Amino acid sequence: MVIDKVKSGFLLAMFFMAIPVLGKKVTVAKDGTGDFNSIQAALDHLEYSSKFQTIYLKNGVYTEKVFVTEHMHHIRFIGESVKGVIITVSQARDVWRCENPDDFGAATFNVKGSDLVFENLTITNTYGLEASEDKVIDCLTEAGTSNQSGRRALPREKGEKDGTKIVRKDGHQFAFRAMPGATRMKFYNCVFRSGGGDTVSPWDVDGGLYYFSDCIIEGHVDLYCPRGNAIIENSLFICHNLNAAIWHDGSANKEDKSVLINCRFEGYPGFKLGRYHREAQMYLVNCSFGENMADAPIYQAGNRELQWGHRIYYINCSKDGEAYDWYANNTDLTQSDLTFKKVFKKKW
Repeated sequence: MVIDKVKSGFLLAMFFMAIPVLGKKVTVAKDGTGDFNSIQAALDHLEYSSKFQTIYLKNGVYTEKVFVTEHMHHIRFIGESVKGVIITVSQARDVWRCENPDDFGAATFNVKGSDLVFENLTITNTYGLEASEDKVIDCLTEAGTSNQSGRRALPREKGEKDGTKIVRKDGHQFAFRAMPGATRMKFYNCVFRSGGGDTVSPWDVDGGLYYFSDCIIEGHVDLYCPRGNAIIENSLFICHNLNAAIWHDGSANKEDKSVLINCRFEGYPGFKLGRYHREAQMYLVNCSFGENMADAPIYQAGNRELQWGHRIYYINCSKDGEAYDWYANNTDLTQSDLTFKKVFKKKW
């Protein structure tokens, strides 16, 4: 895993020094030794203010969906250890949306609140790891019709009939899903894993601000797909799909970007690095690619007309085995131009 422990520890220490005031701390433990035995119970108990309150999770497997609603903010979710704290459910997005109007609840960790910190946690959605095959379900909501409306319409599979939905075992499966309006989130030493696509989906295109460090993200197509502004450093991506590992939507503001620094990419033989459907801007800095990565640049999927064009940039990237020309340096910017302060500016 591509992690500079000294640098990471320094950044983590500087971050916690920057928190002005810490509020209440509660402990969650499955064995009954804490204040609560579920994460949701702890969230529902806290009284929210501008002080960062801490939910400390003892080691254990927490089989529960977590809902962070709009009024829940300034929270630190701190695990005893990343391997020991596992938050998990089995949920196909398609099944959820055939019964509910939106994605709030389609993930293991569902977020509408802002100003959140996550550390030492493993968050998984196991649907695709457990399902044996695709299936067809009745779907009487908008998700089951060919005439969906709105920005978050579900894709329809080839051959689907109105009133039904094909649920693929490797379809959309969120481990983490943030709704529009949820922003200013930091993730340290976390593992996200799913058996399908869109594993990590922080989706506030209008104001999204997300920072990740020392994480592992594993899944299928678009397994890391932020909207708005995002930085991820010293992290490992594992792609079990041939279409694309990463994705970005920066369509709200021309300056919005997804920055990936000192990251490592591995996956199935022939996996493609990334794609985009909407306006996007990605910077890959000092990233390394496994030998299995295909000779295929990050590409535009679909035929949407984009006003800002192809904006994919590489700085000092490398690959195991055979090298490809397309990830050669193609920008005058350097890593010092893509820092937390310069990407997020005064928005954070």
